[in-house]
Amino acid sequence: MSLAIKSMTKKKKSFLLLIFAAAVLVVGGGVTAYWLLVRRQILQPDIQVSTQLVPQNAFFTASISTDSKQWQQLLKYGTTESRQILEKQLAQLQENLLTANGYNYQQDIKPWLGQDVTLAYFSPRDLSPAVLSNDQSVFPSLIVLPIDKLTQAMELFKKAKSQSGKQWVERTYRGIQVYETNKSNSQKYSVAVLGRFLVVSENPKIIDQVIDTYKGAISLASKSGYQDAIAQIKTDQSFAQLYINLPAFLAAVASDAQEQPEKTAAKPLKQDIVTTVTLAPEGISFEGISWFKPRSTVNTSNQNSGSFLPRRMPASTLGIISGGNIRQFWQYYTEQGALNSLIPISPDNFQAGLKTTLGLDWEKDLLSWMEGEFALALIPMSPEQLALQDNPYSAPLGAGIALMVKVSDRSSAQATLQQLDDLITNSYQLPVVETQVNGQPMVSWTATLGGVNATHGWLEGNVVFFTLGAPIASELVPQPQKTLIQAPLFQNTVPTKPNPNTGQFFLDVERTLNSSNLNLAQLPTQQETLAKAINTIGLTVAKIDPNRTRFQLFVQLKKEPQPSKPAETKKGDNQEKP
Repeated sequence: MSLAIKSMTKKKKSFLLLIFAAAVLVVGGGVTAYWLLVRRQILQPDIQVSTQLVPQNAFFTASISTDSKQWQQLLKYGTTESRQILEKQLAQLQENLLTANGYNYQQDIKPWLGQDVTLAYFSPRDLSPAVLSNDQSVFPSLIVLPIDKLTQAMELFKKAKSQSGKQWVERTYRGIQVYETNKSNSQKYSVAVLGRFLVVSENPKIIDQVIDTYKGAISLASKSGYQDAIAQIKTDQSFAQLYINLPAFLAAVASDAQEQPEKTAAKPLKQDIVTTVTLAPEGISFEGISWFKPRSTVNTSNQNSGSFLPRRMPASTLGIISGGNIRQFWQYYTEQGALNSLIPISPDNFQAGLKTTLGLDWEKDLLSWMEGEFALALIPMSPEQLALQDNPYSAPLGAGIALMVKVSDRSSAQATLQQLDDLITNSYQLPVVETQVNGQPMVSWTATLGGVNATHGWLEGNVVFFTLGAPIASELVPQPQKTLIQAPLFQNTVPTKPNPNTGQFFLDVERTLNSSNLNLAQLPTQQETLAKAINTIGLTVAKIDPNRTRFQLFVQLKKEPQPSKPAETKKGDNQEKP
C-alpha cells in the first residue's frame, strides 16, 4: 500500500501508472500489514467496526484479511523481482515496528490478534513536522487492531515497562490512557486501547483524533454514502476493502508533487471511492462504487449506452478506452481538478496545444459534433508492414493511435475536416492526398521527418475516424475479420459486468509498458519492476444514477511458475546394465 502510494506521491506519474498502481496497491498493503493483521467480529452486517474509529479526514484506508489460503495465493502473483520489493518492505516494517521495540510477532502479537487489520493514511497537513521528516515509507498513519484476547494484549504494556533501556511515557486524553515511546534515536509511536481495539500511530495528533472519533466525532464509516456503497459491494470472499477520499488523496499527491495550490484547487473534485478486492486464479479483481458528494460540481447523465466501436478494432489492439458519450467523458475529465496534475496532458494544455498547432477550438470546432459513442485505441503496425525493408515508419514507430467517434452533425464534421486539411497544406506544407485503403476512400498526410502518418475518413453509421503515428488505417478498413472483442486476452481481462455499461478500458501492459517495440520512455526502476508483474488491465464502468458509478477492474498478473514434479524413477533404472 505505502509502496504504491508513497512512490506515486514522490513525483508526477502518468495516468497509466496511476491505473496499474491500483493493481499493486493491495499487494503493497499486504506487506504493510503482514505482521499486524487482525479481525474483529463485525457488529454491523456491512460495515467493519474498525472503520468507525478512523477519523473522517483519512484519504486512504484498507481493511485486509489474513486468511492463510488467500495469502498463499497472493504470494504467487508477480515476478521474482516484484516479490523481492515486497519482501524488502516487509523486513523494514518488522524491524521498525517490532524488533526495534523489543517485540516478537509470534510471541507478543499473534496470541491476541484476530484476522483483519485496518490501515489508514492521512494527508501531510494532518501530520506533525517530526513525522513528516521521517522516511517511514512502509508505516501507515494509523493501524487499528481488533483485540480478541484483551488480557494477553495488555501484557504488551507490562513487557514494555519491564524492558531496560526502553522509555515509555503515559498521558491521558479525554479520559483515555495513551502510551508513547520516548526514544530520541528511533521511531516514536503512540498506542491506546479503545474498548476491544488497539490503535497505533507514529503521530500523537492522529491518536487524539481517533479518541475524538471514539467519543463521538464523525468517523469514516458515518460519512455520507459510505455505508450504502459498502453494502452494495460487500462479499464474504473478499481479500480486502479499500476506501479513497479522492479530494484529500489528490491534495496529498499534489502537495508532494509540489503543485501550485491555485492550480490544483481550481476545480475541487468531491468524490469518494470504495472497492472490495478479490483474489482470482489469474489476478486481482476490484469491484467498487464511486460517488460524488452533495452539491458536487459534476453533473452527468444516468445513461448507460456503452460503445460498440471496440467491435471495429482489430484483435491486435494494444489498448483502448471507449464510451457511450464523448461529451460526458470530456466533462468528467475536465472536472478532475487536482487529478490533472497526475495526467501528462491536462485539459487546458490539450486545448491550448490544439489551438496553437491546428487553429481549432476543441469544444466549439470538434466536440460540438462529437456527441455520440467513441473509442480511442493504440494499434500496432501489421507484421507485413513491419517486415518491409524500405518502410520508413518501422524504425521510429511501432504503433499508431486511432480515434473513432459517432457524429451528430456530419456536415459540420466535414467542414472541420476540410479546414484541417487546408491548414496542413498551407501552414505546414505537407502533402494532403485523397487516397484509398482497401477500397475505402480517405485523406492521408505524411510528415517527411519522423515518419508520422495521419489519416481520416468515414465508416458506415456516421462514424468518423482519425489515425496518427504509424500507418494503421489498413488495420481498420474494411472491418477486421478478427476483432478486439473476440480476442481471448480481451475477453479474459475486461469484466462483462456491469451491463449495460457507460464505457470500458483495456491495456495490454506486457506489449506496451513492458515491451521495447513501441520506443516508449523507460519507467523508473521500481515502477518498471512492478509493471513487469502485470499482463493486462481491464475496466468496465456503469452509472447507477447521476451521482454514483459502479465499476469492475481486473488486473491479470503474472504468476510464480510451479516447480515441475520430478519423474518417478522405477526400481532398477539407476542400476548399471550388464
